[in-house]
Order: sequence, then structure tokens, then C-alpha cells
Amino acid sequence: MKLVDGQAIYGLWLRDTKRFLRSPSRLVGSLAMPLLFLVFMGFGFQGAAIPGLPEDVDYLQYLVPGIVGFTMLFGASFAGLSILADQDVGFLKEILVAPVSRTSIVLGRIAGGSTTALVQALLILGLSIPLGFAPVSLLSLPIAAVFLVLLAITFVGFGIALASQFSDSEGFGLIVQFVIFPIFFLSGALYPLEGLPSSVRYLAYVNPLTYGVDGLRGVLVGTSSFSVLFDLGALVVSSIAMVAIGAALFQRVEAV
Repeated sequence: MKLVDGQAIYGLWLRDTKRFLRSPSRLVGSLAMPLLFLVFMGFGFQGAAIPGLPEDVDYLQYLVPGIVGFTMLFGASFAGLSILADQDVGFLKEILVAPVSRTSIVLGRIAGGSTTALVQALLILGLSIPLGFAPVSLLSLPIAAVFLVLLAITFVGFGIALASQFSDSEGFGLIVQFVIFPIFFLSGALYPLEGLPSSVRYLAYVNPLTYGVDGLRGVLVGTSSFSVLFDLGALVVSSIAMVAIGAALFQRVEAV
């Protein structure tokens, strides 16, 4: 049995992608919340005096990378839910007893979950342009895509690690929502981290989404708290760590 089976990874990626594209309600549902945040907060706080916000940056410009990062977090973390859904219908048992390594299964699920999360984030980025968002340069878009891919890998790995500890989708759904929003609020997606108390700010510094949002803001808007290279390095480390943790915990899942 090969540790990394390309055919198995492709098969799982193709299945997740087709399921996503054939479920318009899932696509609409995944975009609704980020879009509401973008419209209500973007226009509601436009012109407001927000501590730490650069004077030459409009709040909508500042907000869009944060909402794109939130879309990635929301979509990728719920990739774990599809594992539990497969468990409910018996598909997970079938692939666990197949002559395919657990590593290949995890990589296939990460590829599928990352693709669907990436599509959602790009749609939100596209929808933000008619609302008034303008990237500093079209050449920044490919670099932003690199940040989005690393964010997707990080949080799909997180979702798989979390789903490996649950046997029912209802419990997972409740816990993941309880976890997602603190990660979102402590990422600098909505406001500059400089305005937070120092003790809370340290929590933000161990949050991978902080570096994803800051990196996206650096390449799309031209302002960031850290250098883009530092944000990129932090995301590479977090994505490798999350994939390793997700694969290790998934090894313990039993085919019952």
C-alpha cells in the first residue's frame, strides 16, 4: 500500500468538488453570512473613527481581506462535517477498509475541502468589487491566491482534526461554531489588533488566521501589521502543522 496514492486523492477530490457544485443551496448558504458581514459592517462603519485604522485606508478596503479570510475559515472548517456525514451514510467505512492509506484519505479530503473553500472566497472577493473594493494591483491577485490556498489547507486540516474526535455531526456542528467565531474575532479581520488589550493580543498572535488576513491585506490593500514574507512563512508553518495533526488524529478513526 502506497503512503500517498495519487489516484485515491484525485477520486476523493473529484467527489467533494462534484458534491459542492451540485448543491446550489450549500453554495448560497456558505456565501450568505460573509456577504452580510461585508455589507452591513462595510457600509455601517464607513467613515467611523476606528483606533489603529490607517488614515489613508477606507474601512471597506480594510474589511474585505478580513471577510475573505473568514469565508475561508468558515468553508474549510466545515469540511470536517462532510467526514461525519460520510460516516452517517456508511461511505467513510467503505474508504477506511479500502486498500488506501489514511494519509491519502486525509490528503484527498484536504484537496476537496480546500477547492470548495477557495471557490467561496474568490466569489466573495469578486462580489466585493461592485461594492467599492479595489485591489492595489491586478498583479497582487496571484499572491493573494497563494495566501488563500495556505489558509484553506490550514483550516481543512483543523476541521479534519476536530471531526476525528467526534462521532456525531450535531455535536461537531455546535463545537465548530463555538470555535470559529473566537478565531475570527481574534484575527484582526474586523479591526486592527493594536486596539486590543495586550493579553488578548498575544492570543491573536498564535492564531493562523491573523497572518492570513494580514497577508491578504498586505497584497490586496497595501497595508499590513507584519511583512508579507513573515505572514507567508507563518502560514506555511501552520498549514504543515495542521495537516500533520489532522493526519495523526485521523489515524485513530475506526471503521465501525
